[in-house]
Amino acid sequence: MADFFRYPFMVNALIVGVLIAVCCALLGVVLVLKRYSMIGDGLSHVGFGALSIAAVLNISSPLYLSLPVVVLAAFFLLRITENSKINADAAIAVISSSALAIGVFIASINGTNINLQQYMFGSILSVGKSDIIISVILAVFVIAMYFLFYNKIFAITFDENFATATGIRTGFYNTVISLLTAVTIVVGMRMLGTLLISAMIIFPALTSMRLCKRFVTVILTSVVVSVFCVLSGLFTSFTFTDVPVGATIVIFNLAVFLIFLLISALHKLFTRKNKE
Repeated sequence: MADFFRYPFMVNALIVGVLIAVCCALLGVVLVLKRYSMIGDGLSHVGFGALSIAAVLNISSPLYLSLPVVVLAAFFLLRITENSKINADAAIAVISSSALAIGVFIASINGTNINLQQYMFGSILSVGKSDIIISVILAVFVIAMYFLFYNKIFAITFDENFATATGIRTGFYNTVISLLTAVTIVVGMRMLGTLLISAMIIFPALTSMRLCKRFVTVILTSVVVSVFCVLSGLFTSFTFTDVPVGATIVIFNLAVFLIFLLISALHKLFTRKNKE
């Protein structure tokens, strides 16, 4: 354990990982309940395309290009699903596949030397000081949003039409959630990669919903599960150096989900037998 904190890049990954885990858990609950869970996958593919362009242009910090691009994509995706007849899943699929294709095409241009594996599966070494600063600011905004607007978030999550009828600016809150999700995706994909970051949004929420029924308990359990899986993945990857951190974190998420699923099934079975 002491050796872990001797390496600055591991400390950076730990700080960013925990903060992103909290943000993914808080935002993921809303996105999953609103059936927008795949927005993370779509935005991460947009981020991959932006990172590929930044690499071709030899931009020293790709984060400064990918961040505004993904934020604009989130805003554009939200407007498409709200103001057109295109289904949300279809819109996400179109943007996701198009951005991924553009990224792969640009990365394959002759004369470029882009580490596709780092972008697609993440790398601890890519996490730097700028990621920590953005992660801290992001976490403050996400946590503050829940503390200040918990009732409004609850309303737009479960019944958006009712929330609109009561005077809540649902469009504004949906936009804020989408933009915060976009920033979370960009920072998180540096460590977990394009193909794995969406799991951080989906798994903790789905896991907590196996056992928890109240909105607040689902949120808190999601945060605990998400942070636990990130810490477990980081320490496992540090202990076994050949193990990729992003894949390890997702595998821990899968394992915890299966455990919660089993506990839920056993609980229902025992409850049914007691009633009989």
